[in-house]
Amino acid sequence: MTAAKPASDAPGWFPMLPKSARISLQRARDRVSSWREALDYVAQARARTRTRLRNIAWELRHGRRARLEQFGAIIQLVYPRALVFVDRARARTLDLAPPPGSRLWADAGADGAVGAHTLTAPLEAHLQITNRCDAGCRGCYTAATPRGDRDEWGLADWKRAVDALADMGVFHLALGGGESAQLPWLGQLARYARHRGLVPNLTTSGLAGLAQLLPIADEFGQINVSLDGLSGDGGTYAAVRGFDGFARADAAVRALRKRKAEIGINVVVTRHNFHQIDALFAYARKRRLNEIELLRFKPAGRGVRAYAALACTDEQHRQFLPRLLAACKRHRIRARVDCSYTPMLAHHSPDPALLSSLAVYGCTGGDFLVGAKASGQLLACSFAAPDLDRPDLDRPDLDRPDPGPNNTAAAPAAPAPNVHDIGAYWHTPEAFADFRSWRDAEEPCASCRYHTLCRGGCKVVSAHVRGHARLPDPECPRVVDWQRQRADRDSGESGPRADAPTPPRRRLPILDS
Repeated sequence: MTAAKPASDAPGWFPMLPKSARISLQRARDRVSSWREALDYVAQARARTRTRLRNIAWELRHGRRARLEQFGAIIQLVYPRALVFVDRARARTLDLAPPPGSRLWADAGADGAVGAHTLTAPLEAHLQITNRCDAGCRGCYTAATPRGDRDEWGLADWKRAVDALADMGVFHLALGGGESAQLPWLGQLARYARHRGLVPNLTTSGLAGLAQLLPIADEFGQINVSLDGLSGDGGTYAAVRGFDGFARADAAVRALRKRKAEIGINVVVTRHNFHQIDALFAYARKRRLNEIELLRFKPAGRGVRAYAALACTDEQHRQFLPRLLAACKRHRIRARVDCSYTPMLAHHSPDPALLSSLAVYGCTGGDFLVGAKASGQLLACSFAAPDLDRPDLDRPDLDRPDPGPNNTAAAPAAPAPNVHDIGAYWHTPEAFADFRSWRDAEEPCASCRYHTLCRGGCKVVSAHVRGHARLPDPECPRVVDWQRQRADRDSGESGPRADAPTPPRRRLPILDS
């Protein structure tokens, strides 16, 4: 291979190295300015590999491997990292079955029916372990401030929260803030989570706390830096966040990537950075990142005031999937999208069986995931307002289900407790009522073939735009089209009928990640 040929300034000992070592060293030399730096680069890379293998070995020995559910079981793979849903027959081949006398598998109709029942515990808990942050981003969904919240928990309380989640069988923690990288006890919490069998992951702005984060980076499974735009091109980062912090965020990405391989970026997609989706994928490829996660902008925290200016347009929502697939194919970067984007995926009529096999679901708050505020208050998801479970009964103008004895969607729900009490709260009838009542849907969701997957779209957007979390997502392209057709019929204008044949399905390529 040409990479093994010594450069003109190669030291005399270079040809005596094994071929594999010459290739590695020459490639490292291409990245740095001297052979001494190349040796250091290779030594650091080998150290990172050893650390990664140690973490994998630890998770294989001590991490949670599986959890039984009514449909069968959930299996955690360590490498590649994934949670896999299997039916009861497959679970039995892995020596997984409920103990004698258990009623978990009593319902034969639940076998393999993922989503038919609420899980026995969430898969992941999103913990906002502080609300302190100096950045002041104009769309911050937690409304973080430099002082944080007065009633924020400390390390002891969050360890108790980890205990409660571990006892339920939760697999992953998503730690964030505010800016949690500045917390002096962040590494201790991550190590404790691993001790209890959970995989801690972290989101950071990269704008502060980098010096404290680098020494403990290996305690986390995945670290993603929030990067909502690039420099130049009209100042997209500044247009989204209200200031230009790209250089600091980029420096954090580069420093963390030197420390470990499991580094990615989180991108909150807005109308101002939508055109940069491909460029952001190119950036991720250039920085050798392992993933890019795209999140829909939501009206939470300071994002409530900024929503009208930052939310994507209907046309951008319709173009989201083609843009995403093109960028994945061009740059070969693994992409993840948050659950609120499922309506935008369904707009392109993919096979529901394909989405189900890939575990693509819409709003799974209060089921697959939960959130908790810096005070420990339990939420259905990290974007939900603390009082989202309380219907606004003082607004009779809202288009909501009529109350009635047989209408479960009309019953108000009690406020959620803190995360210490999740084990007792999870199975109560009122738990996360606005999120778990998705089966009691209005049209057009009720008759949509994607409803059991989409679950009515984003509850946070529905609550903000339409006044109630249980109404259909107003930004779903199918909902938008249905409302337009109904308006045309009501006004007597010509237009496509609601019962008109759907256009031919467009077959989209399936990309191997």
